[in-house]
Amino acid sequence: MPSNDVRNLLQAAVPTAAAGAVAAVVSAVVAGGKGAIGALVATAVVLLFMGIGLFVLQRVAKSLPQLFQAMGLMLYTAQLLLLFVFVAVFKNTTLFNPKAFAITLVALTLVWIAAQTRAHMKAKILYVEPEPSGAHKPENKGPRA
Repeated sequence: MPSNDVRNLLQAAVPTAAAGAVAAVVSAVVAGGKGAIGALVATAVVLLFMGIGLFVLQRVAKSLPQLFQAMGLMLYTAQLLLLFVFVAVFKNTTLFNPKAFAITLVALTLVWIAAQTRAHMKAKILYVEPEPSGAHKPENKGPRA
């Protein structure tokens, strides 16, 4: 993975993991040990889903740049649908507190998207290829007055 890709991943993953730690503490205080477990599971799910999604999106951007925007929209839609499926599947679980899980899942998804947006806005991405400094400039071959 190029360093720019790793930087983008870290700028989204670190705030999400920090928010997940805060959510685990809050869930432990509010819902006990099962709340903390639910928040930690939600943190792992969000980091895994969104991290894989960012990796796939960056690979598509490099190999098929014309599909980047459509792939991004499709990817986020699929991720949100999968997160809703996770909430529905674990709605009645006794392994952890499902409310802490669901609230943490939604909150961390929003944190990831906000952090990824911020990282993209602060990135210095060239949209025009600069000319090399020693490039030969073509002469004007037009008519002279």
